[in-house]
Amino acid sequence: MREQKIPLAGVIGHPIAHSRSPQLHGHWLRKYAIKGHYIPMDIAPQDLESTIQMLPKMGFVGLNVTLPHKEAVLELADLVTDRAKLIGAANTLIFRKDGKIHADNTDGYGFMQNLLQSAPKWNPQAGPAMVLGAGGAARAVLASFIDIGVPEILLTNRTRERAEQLKADFGDKITVVDWVQAGNAMEGVNAVINTTSLGMVGKPEMRVPLDALAPGMLVSDLVYTPLQTKLLRAATDAGATAVDGLGMLLHQAAPGFERWFKVKPEVDDELRAVVLR
Repeated sequence: MREQKIPLAGVIGHPIAHSRSPQLHGHWLRKYAIKGHYIPMDIAPQDLESTIQMLPKMGFVGLNVTLPHKEAVLELADLVTDRAKLIGAANTLIFRKDGKIHADNTDGYGFMQNLLQSAPKWNPQAGPAMVLGAGGAARAVLASFIDIGVPEILLTNRTRERAEQLKADFGDKITVVDWVQAGNAMEGVNAVINTTSLGMVGKPEMRVPLDALAPGMLVSDLVYTPLQTKLLRAATDAGATAVDGLGMLLHQAAPGFERWFKVKPEVDDELRAVVLR
């Protein structure tokens, strides 16, 4: 009788030491008593293709992908989901039994699940949302907002051209707002989402005026180091619902884990505590 291989998964990036994914997936593997392992791997860009070809032969069932490889892996995949194509990046690879590599992007899913779990009374269709930033994370947020029926999205970025490019890609629901007008444009929106690195440890503070934050708004910051950013503190002080960015990290990990290890994992307070250690 042939012994079954122990399933292996991991996260690839360059650098990778900062990643919290090993704690996250390691917790789930222990919780569900799964005989499997999850390994962080620092892979240089020039080694990406040879690594992706070798790992399935070593027993790997899939990978999480972080910077700088999220766009490059799309070229190496046999199958790319519609949402990964739309976002222009993949964060999850599934090595299928037939030898094909399946690329997906679960960032938008993780973002939306975090909002719905943290603010169950929030109605995404009740009014316009404002998104700060125009990078890969912003693309994931725009895709999930359009998918769930947000009627209008005000998009602002320090470089206006990048925001205009996202409008060209995502269509008429996007209205581009000049960065200097961002504070005024926040007036009366249903949600405010920061997808920039402003406010992150080691990065410049958020300088956008936040006087327009008000009760009834949902405010989320994708930055989770620190957990409570200036934006989230201002939201709480204004009586808005503040949602930190850690939940997005936790929720985006769940679909990959389920595909690789055949168990649907739970995102709960215990998991948050493990990842914050």
